[in-house]
Amino acid sequence: MIIERVVLNSRPGKNGVPVAENFRLEQSTIPDTVQEGQVRVRTLYLSVDPYMRCRMNEDTGSDYLLPWQLSEVADGGGIGVVEESKNNNFAKGDYVTSFNWPWQTVAILDGSLLQKLVPQLVNGCLSYFLGAAGITGLTALLGIREKGHVTVGANQTMVVSGAAGACGSLAGQIGRLEGCSRVVGIAGTDEKCSILVSEMGFDAAINYKKENVAEQLRKLCPGGVDVYFDNVGGDISDTVISQMNQNSHIILCGQISQYNKDVPYPPPLPPDIEKIQKERNITRERFLVLNYMDKQEASVLQLCQWIQEGKLKVRETVIKGLANIGAAFQSMMNGGNIGKQIVSVSK
Repeated sequence: MIIERVVLNSRPGKNGVPVAENFRLEQSTIPDTVQEGQVRVRTLYLSVDPYMRCRMNEDTGSDYLLPWQLSEVADGGGIGVVEESKNNNFAKGDYVTSFNWPWQTVAILDGSLLQKLVPQLVNGCLSYFLGAAGITGLTALLGIREKGHVTVGANQTMVVSGAAGACGSLAGQIGRLEGCSRVVGIAGTDEKCSILVSEMGFDAAINYKKENVAEQLRKLCPGGVDVYFDNVGGDISDTVISQMNQNSHIILCGQISQYNKDVPYPPPLPPDIEKIQKERNITRERFLVLNYMDKQEASVLQLCQWIQEGKLKVRETVIKGLANIGAAFQSMMNGGNIGKQIVSVSK
């Protein structure tokens, strides 16, 4: 069977900025027959995420991420529908997902790598399983629960950077649902800031490209910052940390401003900011959602319940066509998305 797939065409270099041309669409073939234990799936949706930037390097700098190989098919979070099955757990027509879904139109996968999806849990919006009801939502929810130390009634203020992105837009809402009394987002356009306040229930949002972040934080968080959900690292984070309270907490989710630089993860803080962190006893521990998979099932059900109840608002930026996945990745790394960046491969 002839299929289309996307392979890694070139590496951007450790300190390089990724471009669409780093990926290449090509035709390939897969076997016509499915072996015992396997299923043939048609790809519906693929996810592009900031962590994938690390996989473009020969060395990902991480013990849990394998690098993509040149001229080999890329992979990541994906959703598809079963077209043929020789696995007792799956039938034709089932919707399934995997963290390691190949970037191709049709694939033959080992059934043991797949999870069955229940569309009703997300009001039929299957792609939510790649975002709000998937690893992105889990990262936001478990990050806040495990590292945020949010207490109902404690009058805590949360700040979220990268607040209009896939994880940030959920984190602010979950912070509120978990008990924060004030939530302030930091994003890069007026449109994003407006959506955070009008749709996502943030109390306020700061456009870091236009406004003085330190000044605005002093105004919007007069009692200081108790919980900081850090999606970006770099200068923005240094500014937030300098206004954090004694015994406050940083949820270290991602460091997108640092992903095109060859630095360790988590990147070290500048000496003056590190001094503040130590003096104020601010926790800043690496958070890896994969370490909390024993809580996955209950957490996904909680996320789905909030979605069904309308308490968790979900935004997606959808680009159509497997051929455009490189452009989708480039755009997402440059902040072109609001909410989760999704590639729709087929209907």
